[in-house]
Amino acid sequence: MGPAIVPGGCDHPERGSGVFRSLVPVVWVWMATLAAVPGGVAADEGDVPPRAHRIEVREQGSGWPVPLVELETTHRKILVTDNAGVVAFDLPELMGVETWLHVRSPGHEVGRDGFGYRGVRLTPEPGGHTVIEVERTAIARRLGRLTGAGLFAESQKLGRERDWRESGVMGADTVQVAPYRGRLFWLWGDTHLPHYPLGIFHSSAATTVAGPLASLEPPVRMVFDYFRDPQSGRPREVGRMPGDGPTWITGLASVPDVDGIERLVGTYSKIEPPLDAYEWALCVWDDEAARFEPLRVIWRRDAEGVPAKPPALPTGPPALWVDDDGREWLLYGNPLPRLQAPATFEGLTDPGQWRELEPQESFRDAASGDEVRPHTGAIAWSADLERWVAVFMQWFGSPSVFGEIWYAEADSPFGPWGPAVKVLSHDAYTFYNPRMHPYLVPEGAGVILFEATYTEQFVGDPVVPTARHDYNQVLYRIDLDDPRLEPARQ
Repeated sequence: MGPAIVPGGCDHPERGSGVFRSLVPVVWVWMATLAAVPGGVAADEGDVPPRAHRIEVREQGSGWPVPLVELETTHRKILVTDNAGVVAFDLPELMGVETWLHVRSPGHEVGRDGFGYRGVRLTPEPGGHTVIEVERTAIARRLGRLTGAGLFAESQKLGRERDWRESGVMGADTVQVAPYRGRLFWLWGDTHLPHYPLGIFHSSAATTVAGPLASLEPPVRMVFDYFRDPQSGRPREVGRMPGDGPTWITGLASVPDVDGIERLVGTYSKIEPPLDAYEWALCVWDDEAARFEPLRVIWRRDAEGVPAKPPALPTGPPALWVDDDGREWLLYGNPLPRLQAPATFEGLTDPGQWRELEPQESFRDAASGDEVRPHTGAIAWSADLERWVAVFMQWFGSPSVFGEIWYAEADSPFGPWGPAVKVLSHDAYTFYNPRMHPYLVPEGAGVILFEATYTEQFVGDPVVPTARHDYNQVLYRIDLDDPRLEPARQ
């Protein structure tokens, strides 16, 4: 089905008068200009920027705003919707001109025209408003970007979302999340800052309230309380460990010690070029210093008496599992469990209590029967289904080598895992290290949430990175009652 376009300067009646709303931005601009000129004299008319045309992209049927939609003109100017599904179209050369916009978005599309182009035609006007409807083809529903700058930048150009405050983070790689002392603890890998790309090479971190999402529908507004440098105010590193090269922390888990005190434990690697780990060790969060401290080295290359390759380690996102005797364990895997460790501080930090596991190596495509090899991902218990669920990225998938996301179910975390259903696809873009968020979903919601790193890296042929979104975390929702998931239960 083709796009539904609602042009004009008036909003929907239930949201108030579009005529009045279209006057607000120009009044505000005029007042701001007047205040900036000495003596209260307004600047010349030519100094006042032209008002933008508001474009909203919404999902057909639900009316949900759709973030991360690229709108490209015939002269290759690309505008991208923000978390509110909004673009502020402010190109002076196209105001009042009939304009074609190519429409592109992972998992969403508009119909093709006779030449095979997917797009819409509109005539932007200052202060005008257009709604573009897109059909969602993916099972996963995009809720919005969680990290990076300008989450509501396009809306702010139009005088909206003025209360939103920037975090100071431009890009963040691969999230780890754990409940810790009444809040959620968030940890990322390499992090871009405004003053330098990869400004943090030793993990950045933040906390949020225990229930940080007001709604499971877009737009999402995740407010992170970052650990910051007291002098500069910038988000700072929290995981620098002895040795050369970056520090990558994984396997983040909160466990009680023998006195019942929560301890936050992770596994870190030290990296040297090209991307090789020469050391693996455990670390623990120091509340007073607000940083991770080394705890014990598990393996170091070339150390006396150690094997050439590291042993099984508590890496990847852990899932809590209770055995038949009521004992709690952490299952570590990426996605399927490869290591089982006691869910206590003393057990988790003692390699002698770990148990190595052998997960199944592949899934079966529910549609074709072909083998699907997982690369990275996570598992979690679904109380709604009373089953275990997995979300993972395919190893060398198609059309994206590292951007195809799949879903599967099992009665046990150890398998066997049933057929896999593809829930999200990318065209020449990467979406790696998907992580599920059971801590964000209220009981009985009937959905699961996952995020992953959206990046142009590892795609082979060069692509144009998506402005503001590249190298950041994007959040998705899967409705468990979607009939397209039924083949995963056979």
